Amino acid sequence: MTEVLPLRPRGVFVAWVLAVYAMARVVTTTILLIVMQHQVPSGMTGGDDVPVSYFPFTALWDGQWYQTVAQHGYPSELPVGVGGAVQQNPWAFYPLFPLMARAGMALTGLDFPVVGSTIALLCGAGAAVLMGLLLRDRIGAPAAYLVVALWASFPASVTLQLAYTESLAMLLLVGYLYALAKERWLVATAVAVLVGLSRPIAVPLGLVTLVVVVLRWRARRERPITPGTYAAMLASLVGCGVAGLLWPAIAWWRTGVPTAYTDTMASWRGSGTVEPFTPWVGMSEYAFGDTWGPVMLVVMPLLVVAMVAGPWARNLGPDLRTWTLAYPVYLAAVLDPFTSIFRYLIPLFPLLVVVLGAGWADRRGNTWRRLLWRFVPLVVLFVVGQYYWTDILWRFIPPSDYPP
Repeated sequence: MTEVLPLRPRGVFVAWVLAVYAMARVVTTTILLIVMQHQVPSGMTGGDDVPVSYFPFTALWDGQWYQTVAQHGYPSELPVGVGGAVQQNPWAFYPLFPLMARAGMALTGLDFPVVGSTIALLCGAGAAVLMGLLLRDRIGAPAAYLVVALWASFPASVTLQLAYTESLAMLLLVGYLYALAKERWLVATAVAVLVGLSRPIAVPLGLVTLVVVVLRWRARRERPITPGTYAAMLASLVGCGVAGLLWPAIAWWRTGVPTAYTDTMASWRGSGTVEPFTPWVGMSEYAFGDTWGPVMLVVMPLLVVAMVAGPWARNLGPDLRTWTLAYPVYLAAVLDPFTSIFRYLIPLFPLLVVVLGAGWADRRGNTWRRLLWRFVPLVVLFVVGQYYWTDILWRFIPPSDYPP
């Protein structure tokens, strides 16, 4: 077991992590305010004749769907087009975030953009704290601060203060990984159920849990396992299974259609069907050409494997290594790669440890002087990327645009 650190050092560490996160959010707020000046008023921003202001600007795109759920809930009947195919509808959007927003709106009397973006901001702060605590015991405090700063400055990290679910999903993801690391199996089980109501990432988390459980079982001679612990370990695995099936089951129950969730998700696909892996071939050729596209499709996964499997990632541990490999495979199976891919990279925070050079087994090299020479150009690059992500993808150009 990891040694528990004294309360005062932990409190100081948490305070500094929050300060790092706050500084990153100040930078992002500045970028949002600058880009907002170029946003054309539209129905998405509050009306064609209404000047664009900050909070409505944080609730564009999927934020509109979450606002619909927060205000009106989910339909009991699926909308169907002329050909009989299910049309886009709120069942594609998981309920925990809009339900939290609904509660916040009822308590404060404020509208969805204010409440939704505030919830996201606070959840992001919680995620930053848990991420820092998860990494500190592995890579040391200086490296943990810098990894949190890079994660909070990542180009798509703008969503950490938008009316999107990225912050909530990260809070639950890091909370789950932290509970596993501390072998708090029942806490992990409860968090897994919440994950099942916030983001469809239970499948890769289940694989992480299986690896951790197997490793704990293999260490049973040195650290005997009680019957109660066996039961709790099994519960954590079952919790991931429940999380993976929970939302599709609820959609089935409410609509009476067994495939309500998958049919709804297919409505966002150009082909009208969810096809594992195959869309990546076409998108790679679109992005890099017929020759280099397939090459990049092979090189990129190999690069991720090399980053995670080498000695430069040893401090990540088996759990974070497994997550960093399982999550991209899951994305490749269920996601049509397009402009939203940048948002889906946010949970791959362990790769930042490797990029920073902080994953080696010998932590004596993780000093401020050694780490900063990599950190400074990376954070500058990320902040510049934030501006372009916000201006090119988040800013909506009527009548239609590419989604962030």
